[in-house]
Amino acid sequence: MKLFSRTVESGVRIQRRTVTKGRHENCDANHSKRTAVNRPAVESASALEILKRENELLKSTLEEAGADTSVYQNLNGLIPEDIWSPATTVPDDHAFIEQYGAPSETPHHDGTECFKWDNTMWSAAEHFKYRWNKFKNIKNAIDVNEGGFEKFSQGYKHFGLNRGEHEGKIGIWYREWAPGAKALCLVGEFNAWSPKDDHWAVKNSFGVWELFLADNEDGTPVILHRTKLKCRLEGADGNWYDRIPAWIKWATQDMNEIQFNGVHWQPEEKGAPGEVDPEKSYTFKYPRPEKPRSLKIYECHVGMSSAEPKINSYLEFRKDMLPRIRKLGYNAIQIMAIQEHAYYGSFGYHVTNFFAASSRCGTPEELKALIDEAHRLGIVVLMDIVHSHASKNTGDGINMFDGTDSMYFHSGARGNHWMWDSRVFNYGNWETMRFLLSNARWWMDEYKFDGYRFDGVTSMMYHHHGLSYTFTGRYDEYFGLSTDVDAVVYLMLVNNMLHDTFPTAITIGEDVSGMPAFCRPWQEGGVGFDYRLQMAIADKWIEVLKKYGDHQWGMGDIVHTLTNRRYMEACVGYAESHDQALVGDKTIAFWLMDKDMYDCMALPGKGPQSPTVDRGIALHKMIRLVTLTLGGESYLNFMGNEFGHPEWIDFPRVDR
Repeated sequence: MKLFSRTVESGVRIQRRTVTKGRHENCDANHSKRTAVNRPAVESASALEILKRENELLKSTLEEAGADTSVYQNLNGLIPEDIWSPATTVPDDHAFIEQYGAPSETPHHDGTECFKWDNTMWSAAEHFKYRWNKFKNIKNAIDVNEGGFEKFSQGYKHFGLNRGEHEGKIGIWYREWAPGAKALCLVGEFNAWSPKDDHWAVKNSFGVWELFLADNEDGTPVILHRTKLKCRLEGADGNWYDRIPAWIKWATQDMNEIQFNGVHWQPEEKGAPGEVDPEKSYTFKYPRPEKPRSLKIYECHVGMSSAEPKINSYLEFRKDMLPRIRKLGYNAIQIMAIQEHAYYGSFGYHVTNFFAASSRCGTPEELKALIDEAHRLGIVVLMDIVHSHASKNTGDGINMFDGTDSMYFHSGARGNHWMWDSRVFNYGNWETMRFLLSNARWWMDEYKFDGYRFDGVTSMMYHHHGLSYTFTGRYDEYFGLSTDVDAVVYLMLVNNMLHDTFPTAITIGEDVSGMPAFCRPWQEGGVGFDYRLQMAIADKWIEVLKKYGDHQWGMGDIVHTLTNRRYMEACVGYAESHDQALVGDKTIAFWLMDKDMYDCMALPGKGPQSPTVDRGIALHKMIRLVTLTLGGESYLNFMGNEFGHPEWIDFPRVDR
């Protein structure tokens, strides 16, 4: 997408380019003559005079094109957004078929191939060789013991509840890894929450519990679609617990209930391509958009996207927000809070059910309809995925699932994130790797997300989680005993799997540390992300607005922050994201205009005016423009910050 298409005046600029091109082709002599005559005057003119002449040239260009003619006259009936985000047209009966990529061969080098971009990294060569060797050994073990990466990353087809066959009978398999449990069964609406003799699972030598429920004689499943259920188990401590299956595909909380229930989600009927029916599975109709050369990301939260004081739905977002996002010029959305989270106020970052789409906004099929519509509009859909930690919630989540604190997580203090009050994954654990790799594939395979923004990657990569620690740029800060090599290798594995399986996949890592080779391909020994979030830029703008007056801005310092990124490692720049608009700080608009936003935002002649607001709007535009221009290879903006939020967005709460 061309940069000029992001502004309201995009059409004018398109027309100017078109007309000017024609003038150059047909009037080369006149153009050269004008240039020769005007050059001395321009060289001696002031900046203001040059600007005035440029404005006059723009006016004359438009007049020659025809003052009474639409600036879009040569676009053959297309609307402006069709230029940068063409809508896709397919036959009514067309169904999208995923085209998977082939597995890549692991290159034969020692893990230092990425040093060709930075020779100074040879001081960390032994660390790179060590992690590369570990990466290769895990991949080889997966091939030998699991039948390959392809099968290993589709654990959702084996674990949880899936249709299958046993001893010639069709029915439902339920499998759960719970090595510390002493007994386990399924309970729910299908058995009035009281297990029968044949509802108890059997544990195999790998700690996996297996249960097969054959269909009824009339061919109906024992567990019906939308049926509430849980697994009941005797934990390692001897106590009995009711848990939501770790691989559950949907979880809901009724109005009269405190805890969530797992829900068996498996519609029996298949809908026509593009059909939204509450009783049918959604069939995707539109292909994935091509991978953009440069992302223009609209970061958003479905539940908070309504102008009304309510939790918005997937279908309402699909209808009301997607056309607006496309019209604004964005070619990608990045959706927060998709994975189910019992506490709404966590903004989706304390995940309880990793494979379940948040039920507050609708059903899984309605989320699929949202994504398919975005694809029709040419919009890439990224998910804010949380693999950096998990909710400590034991009633609704996977913490202490089998009565131990070390099932998916590190035990003891290492397994508890002291700042976020959450659990820390053990990325070296075999079943944790299966769970998380399958989770990353699930959302792209089942829902057709186009990629991810991985949350909290800095916290993953270091034992100190990047907290109370200052990164100065010395390589021993990134490649030493403080590095969680298991976590870094997991990130290499997940990037390997995603980019191999889905050729257009996009991965963005939220890393504040600036780890070298973070955005170099895994084939070179890098971590494998496509982009790093340029988190320092937003902090710099807040610092400038807090500390300095308008005439004290150090432009050299600002430009240095905007352009300070590693060679050949792409970044996503942004002036503010959900961090500023939701938690921890004020928005740029509120820093600039403060209380005047509440009283002086009316149009001239329609209400009170304020020079503070005039200044604020001008600087708000300038900040976004310079960030878009210099801040990275792609750009991000949080929902609503295109016009500026007053203070921050808040959720509906019972105490308000």
